[in-house]
Amino acid sequence: MASIKLILRKHQLDNTGHCPLYIRIIKDRKTKFITAGVKLKESEWDEVKQKVKKNHPNSARMNASLAQKIADAEAQVADLERKVKTVSIKKLKEAIKGKEVPNFFDYAYKRMETIKNTVSFSTYKAYYAAIVKFEKYMGTRDVYFDDFSVTLLNDYKNHLSINLKNGLTTQRLSIIVLGTIFNQAIKEDIIPETMFPFKKLTLKIDNAKRLFLNKDKIEALTNLELPEGKKATMWRDLFLFSIYAGGLRFSDVIEMQYKHYNKEEHKISKNIRKTGRTHQFKIGKVAIEILEKYSKEDAKNNDYIFPVIEDTVGYEKNDAMRYFLTAKYNKLANWHLKKMGQKMSLPFDLSFHLSRHTFATNALNNGMRIEHVSKLMDHRDISTTQVYAKIIGEELDKAVDNYIY
Repeated sequence: MASIKLILRKHQLDNTGHCPLYIRIIKDRKTKFITAGVKLKESEWDEVKQKVKKNHPNSARMNASLAQKIADAEAQVADLERKVKTVSIKKLKEAIKGKEVPNFFDYAYKRMETIKNTVSFSTYKAYYAAIVKFEKYMGTRDVYFDDFSVTLLNDYKNHLSINLKNGLTTQRLSIIVLGTIFNQAIKEDIIPETMFPFKKLTLKIDNAKRLFLNKDKIEALTNLELPEGKKATMWRDLFLFSIYAGGLRFSDVIEMQYKHYNKEEHKISKNIRKTGRTHQFKIGKVAIEILEKYSKEDAKNNDYIFPVIEDTVGYEKNDAMRYFLTAKYNKLANWHLKKMGQKMSLPFDLSFHLSRHTFATNALNNGMRIEHVSKLMDHRDISTTQVYAKIIGEELDKAVDNYIY
């Protein structure tokens, strides 16, 4: 026999001092909660009498409504248990709430299809993967919005860290995606704001140190003797081009077309794949020389400058193919760069993304204003760029320490 009781969830206290009231069902030592659609202060709820206290202005009306909800719930449970000898607590919950609270995964996957053509493919893929990962953790799609709690999310966060060995950044993304789904459901009035359990969740930020090449290491890489063949030389050229072209991301470097480069003004103007924003900036001598090295006189505006993308028709077929091939080329570039880094005896693996860190750190070290660096890197928030300013400060402290006797 299932037991039903009203529970004020005090651990979900909001900024106004109110807590959500839930209908709790216990069946075979398993517990489920259903929102009662009411928020009360702790001083307004009588746990023993299961009533709203008279100090609440609408206590009589609310008590009548709550009594009806409990009566309806008990009737639903009794009716279902009479018809079915072995009924699960999930079925009891469904019977009580009807269509009041939707299934989380049904809504989440439907939402993914809605945004598929409005965000980049990489964003869509990352969001979809996060939902699949959470479904795998839950072991079922039979999960409703009101099944979520701070405890569940903390348990999931621990699972990401301990069992999946996910770093802090991956943990944050995995949780943030779930929170984004909740926020959208709240905006659409599908669920009440009281169901949002993410406010009391603490997500740590990854403060891992950004790796970069200083001026001497850039020069050493530039002059490094490479084996015969164009591939290794090309990947080094693209890495150096990124450093001297404002830290352009890998995808934007390999997608550089002749129409993106104004030869007379030495300016690049193109849409950044990750942000979708138009980015325009001037490049310096080294970047110009690399572009000219690969430029062809008879090229068309839509031709790619760097000889990376072999099947241009296949590459441009759809976003999924672009995503797949970009990842393939990036992996190849990183393989060559890692070999170069080993030849230079670097204490870390050299990869293409370090070109962005290298540009930012050296630009700030050379006196470029942080807001200009932020603009060149196409950062939405200058706080992202401030990470590099912190690196400069740490390097300066280290230099002072080394020269104080």
